[in-house]
Amino acid sequence: MKKCVLWAMLAMAPLWLCGQKSELGNWLIYFGNKQISEKWNWHHEVQYRNYDLIGDLEQLLLRTGVGLNLSENNNNLLAGYAYIHSGNYLPGGEEKTYVSEHRIYQQFISKQHFGRFHIQHRYRFEQRFVEDDFKMRFRYFLSLNVPLHRSTLSDRTFYFSAYNEIFLSTESPVFDRNRLYGGLGYKLGPRLRFELGYMNQFFERSGRDQLNMICFASF
Repeated sequence: MKKCVLWAMLAMAPLWLCGQKSELGNWLIYFGNKQISEKWNWHHEVQYRNYDLIGDLEQLLLRTGVGLNLSENNNNLLAGYAYIHSGNYLPGGEEKTYVSEHRIYQQFISKQHFGRFHIQHRYRFEQRFVEDDFKMRFRYFLSLNVPLHRSTLSDRTFYFSAYNEIFLSTESPVFDRNRLYGGLGYKLGPRLRFELGYMNQFFERSGRDQLNMICFASF
């Protein structure tokens, strides 16, 4: 019954969102991971970000990378590339200018498991080529997944998901942004899970709220 309710929510969410008048943004996200060998993996993701709930492009992000497992299921070192196409509103809020970014990044992921609590740390360093400008940025991501109706995060399990990520620039001002997220997830099987959640993105002088619909796939 719980499975049916979740699938109905996910299926109806885009229709419900289209009928709402809101300043809330919407991110549609896919994360994929392919195990190439016992040690190596291929990461890939697509993020379609909207200023409103659907139809007003804020950003399209395509990211990929190759990772090395330093220890089984716990520590991963990865390097990769991302392409970002952004639509930025000009002063006045009527017209957009479009900007392309090429990004090289390196990251380290460490996972911990304490009873029902699944914790992940991600440390990422980015070199960003934004049009004719070059920038560097450090990101720290801390996430928590907790199964709700079972003692373990096994197949066909609902879980609570939360994360916080802070972005720090190598230039002044150092603080770039912070993202705080909370949501409900469902693990369909060993290779597939879904999440629906709410995220607040806080900048130095402003903030934005986004609905996040996320698919995680391993194959």
